[in-house]
Amino acid sequence: MLTALYVVARILANPASNVFQKQLTQRSANPLFIIGATDALLTLGVLPLFLLGALRLQFGAGFWTNMVVAAALGVASNVLLVYALQSTGLSVLGPINAYKSVISLVLGVFLLGEVPAPMGAIGVLLIVAGSYFVVDRDADQPRSSAFARFFRERGIQFRFAALAVSATEAIFLKKALLLSSPLITFVFWAILGLPIAAAAIALLLRGRVGQEVVVLRDEWPTYARLATTTGVMQLTSLLTFGKLQVGYSLALFQLSTLISVFLGYRYFQEGQIRKRLLGSAIMAAGAALIVFLGHSSY
Repeated sequence: MLTALYVVARILANPASNVFQKQLTQRSANPLFIIGATDALLTLGVLPLFLLGALRLQFGAGFWTNMVVAAALGVASNVLLVYALQSTGLSVLGPINAYKSVISLVLGVFLLGEVPAPMGAIGVLLIVAGSYFVVDRDADQPRSSAFARFFRERGIQFRFAALAVSATEAIFLKKALLLSSPLITFVFWAILGLPIAAAAIALLLRGRVGQEVVVLRDEWPTYARLATTTGVMQLTSLLTFGKLQVGYSLALFQLSTLISVFLGYRYFQEGQIRKRLLGSAIMAAGAALIVFLGHSSY
């Protein structure tokens, strides 16, 4: 029962955080600063756990190595995601998350020697087919041309890059989780992400920090909501990883794509909602096939 609650909370929190990220980019906030500010607020939120002495435990080098790598990858994947949201609709980017299963399938072939089962190939075809319903195209434009242009869009390329980095992050988080607990992994993920994001901001946004602080001051309620939903999303992801295999968890999380399409319509007036809901459902089904039935090995 608790695992089901974790999954539902994660499914709801992910698209909600994407809404707040996109709203901030529309108000001229820089994606890197958005992630840095979110990490800062998350760090403030977990500090009471230190004051209460809840985390005074000893961990080996393996835990810290996995956590530092996961935190760095987490900052990178989130920044890439916000850059994608800056230029592409939420109802388009949400369904693209199904391609994470395709990425994991490909990585399994090259890194683990796993040969896809027939159902895995069918899952890939479903994801590609669902993409046809998600892409934007003009009335007089052939769908094949629109599909090719879709993958050339900068926002889509940022989203695919974020997926690849996020899929790798999940592996290191799972390794750290096996050496500690979901709560401890979450706390150090939040804390370690802050100095990494701060260093990137210092290097890349030197002349814009003052401007970004002004936006932060004016939009602090949205930043606070973003930090809350991000925290809920990450903590419930880790709690789910603690109960289920990462691949199964990621497949269940695909249900959030349907909510992303609706929220894109509700908050950003993005069109073609019925077609995109259909495409999202097809892509989610393809992702589930890959995860549950798509792997075999020799």
